[in-house]
Amino acid sequence: MTGPKPLVVVGDVLLDEDIEGVATRLAPDAPAPVVDVTADRRHPGGAGLAAALAARDGRDVVLVTALGDDPDSEAVRRELGDRVRLLELPLHGTLPVKTRVLAGGRPVVRIDRGGGTPGEPDDAVREALAGAHAVLVADYGRHTAGAVRPQLEDAARHTPLVWDPHPKGDPPVPGARLVTPNAAEAVALCAGAPGDAGASGASLGAFAERGAELAERWRAAGVAVTLGDRGVLLTRPGGGTPMLIPAPFRAEGDPCGAGDCFAATTVAALADGLLPEEALQRAVAEAAAFVAAGGAGNPDLWRAPAVPGPARDPAADAFELAERVRARGGTVVATGGCFDLVHAGHIGLLESARRVGDCLIVCLNSDASVTRRKGAGRPLTPVADRARVLAALGSVDAVVVFEEDTPEAVLGRLRPDVWVKGGDYSVQELPEAEVLRAWGGQAVVLPYLDGRSTTALARRAARAAAVALRASDG
Repeated sequence: MTGPKPLVVVGDVLLDEDIEGVATRLAPDAPAPVVDVTADRRHPGGAGLAAALAARDGRDVVLVTALGDDPDSEAVRRELGDRVRLLELPLHGTLPVKTRVLAGGRPVVRIDRGGGTPGEPDDAVREALAGAHAVLVADYGRHTAGAVRPQLEDAARHTPLVWDPHPKGDPPVPGARLVTPNAAEAVALCAGAPGDAGASGASLGAFAERGAELAERWRAAGVAVTLGDRGVLLTRPGGGTPMLIPAPFRAEGDPCGAGDCFAATTVAALADGLLPEEALQRAVAEAAAFVAAGGAGNPDLWRAPAVPGPARDPAADAFELAERVRARGGTVVATGGCFDLVHAGHIGLLESARRVGDCLIVCLNSDASVTRRKGAGRPLTPVADRARVLAALGSVDAVVVFEEDTPEAVLGRLRPDVWVKGGDYSVQELPEAEVLRAWGGQAVVLPYLDGRSTTALARRAARAAAVALRASDG
């Protein structure tokens, strides 16, 4: 193989179908809801979803899976063909189809049909795994991973391998960098093991014991148990103190596919050279955002890939986000400032602001703007670094930099529903308040932690440096 090494996803592809509607009455012949259908969407699920998510940033992704001659397999080929490179094992049977009937956005019933047995891999599959930059196994209990197990065992010896397991699937190969069961899977996989707390053991301690036991059993470098709103618990063989990586915010939305998003983000981060702890932090944040955006049923996931074009201003993403949120009836929240040294006061303000609406966009003063406002020597941190720190926060959805002394111009383009400031302002004192009235927006003030400011931090740092200098001279 030539060129950059690909990320290889191995696993079971399903066809997911979501039938959406409204239910306002029961059937006359049974106590069952009658769902009036408003939409019917089909898209790849399982390993197909994981591969598509891994390829979202333009990454070269190869998907090794079993597909047949049935219409559902053809539908998967059409949907994935422009996103990933397919390497197929023969499927003896039909592709599994998972149909959810939803009323008011909530599942009423799920119907599973189809299924088959994967055949043997060919040389192209072996070569792809031998030359992979990183490998993700998305196991949905249909044994595609088992069909290529010898090649996966070889890959685990020389490349990062993440295994997303299934209670009815194949055990992870020894040497996996991370295995990522969710809470229910961890309970099922440990059921009957000596000392297991069973279904009632929902404490962090119980999951730490399960994770360590599974890491020992599978000879994995680490097991990351996903715990929903509580985040992810990283455990190692032999026990020890686990690491809890909390979710950045409570995501309200459809959790379907969140595990695939988490696993795909984890393996991509490992491929980029991040440590497992760093990769899991990124994956937790991405999975929360994925759920909040509608999960696997989000139509934006399956729009045609954009045609590459000329480079554009990254700030355009903030304006597009505002338009998308408004289009679906959501509330756009914005705040602004220098954010020269992000401190606890900033964090509290941003977290509170994000809870006000459906997205939070930070309007960030440019370096020249900060200097004009704060004087020579400021900013302490250049705008690219300030924007990167803010964008990495789970409470912040987008950042836009403005050059003027005040954000009125950029607000006129964003047109947020709510403009948030912190501290001891009054709404009447905010110059932005009048601007927002032009489109019916509202300016609000949120409480701010007393005694926290960049200026105070800088002064303390200067005093500490002076004390240290005197001590060294003495």
